[in-house]
Amino acid sequence: MAQQTKKSKSRLWFLVHSWLALPIWFFVLIVCFTGMLAVVSQEIIWLANPDVRATKPSDDAERLSFQQVLDALRKAEPDMAVRSLSQPDGSHFALTAGVTLADGTAPTLYVNPYTGAIQGKSPDFNFEAFTRALHGWWLVPFTNGYSWGWYLVSILGLPMLASLVTGLVVYKKFWRGFFKPLRLGHGPRIFWGDVHRLAGVWSIWFIAVISITGTWFLIQAILGDNHITISSEPVVPVIARQEVPLSQDGSPAPRIDLDEAARIATTSIPGLDISFIQLPLTAYSHIEMGGRGWYPLMFQTASVNPYTRKVDSQFLLGDRSTLEFVTESMRPLHTGDFGGLAIKLIWAFFGLILTLMVFSGLLIWTKRTAQATAAALKRSERQPRQRLARGEPITEVQS
Repeated sequence: MAQQTKKSKSRLWFLVHSWLALPIWFFVLIVCFTGMLAVVSQEIIWLANPDVRATKPSDDAERLSFQQVLDALRKAEPDMAVRSLSQPDGSHFALTAGVTLADGTAPTLYVNPYTGAIQGKSPDFNFEAFTRALHGWWLVPFTNGYSWGWYLVSILGLPMLASLVTGLVVYKKFWRGFFKPLRLGHGPRIFWGDVHRLAGVWSIWFIAVISITGTWFLIQAILGDNHITISSEPVVPVIARQEVPLSQDGSPAPRIDLDEAARIATTSIPGLDISFIQLPLTAYSHIEMGGRGWYPLMFQTASVNPYTRKVDSQFLLGDRSTLEFVTESMRPLHTGDFGGLAIKLIWAFFGLILTLMVFSGLLIWTKRTAQATAAALKRSERQPRQRLARGEPITEVQS
């Protein structure tokens, strides 16, 4: 009898342990759901805010060059200093311009790439920033290195990878499940179990990508907080004072325009598709520009001397070590931000499938634990009655 009581208490503690896992299930569910939203957050903003759209004034309108956009901005706001110009991934997006206004504020503006007109101003913390911060580090501020929210989210890559491996071991001949239909009319437990298995089978590749890249974010934080770097990107020195040509009045000579700088960069780096330009902050700064090449997961950059018309520094795909080539591919693989709208929609779809898989697992686990709890409570109520019927003393029950 003592052994039965001990077994009953052990079962009770197991049920308590199971119910305490409920917050972890919800945490994983929210991380998966917010990750799915973060992938298409730019597109959601595009749908909601016309200022973000690259609207053509006419069917035959052509996009302006970077220099033409800069000239239009300077004409519209002569007292405004333009710091950078960038084209988001997708021609349907307006250009973004980082500027400094006369009052000292430094907003990001949406600029029409066909007319150069300022269409609006980006909020300091928009929907894209919110979803990515909520998904990536649960809005926990970075006060001293990486926030503990970053660690909390990125460490999920380890159990996710382990669950993928164990799932493949448990689910023998998993490839047979790709076209196995859902069983309807057999109760919610059977239905959600089928949903869980079907979603898991179709998401094998996606779970592998997300778990491996998520684990890298954990390693990245550990390296960063310990001041360890694996980057070989060169530090671009400023232009020496004696190398800056002067005009007759002693001021620095005029710099080349952005279109000429872009031509120099693309000539030096064949296949470079320039998507962002950083203007010189001082007379001794380079024109920094970069974009993707043949490998869409990584950017190449060039520093063009605005006086000598030479590329003083560049960081190309071939300049990366094998380790850098792998690690720099992690973030775009995790976010789906490397192949335009089509890739984003694929990532968002499988992010939804992954969310559904976690949700179905949560329902299965909750139903199973609830049933086990109800059964345990019935047994605990039935045992004293059975012992009384046998005439055994019940010291722990007061009548």
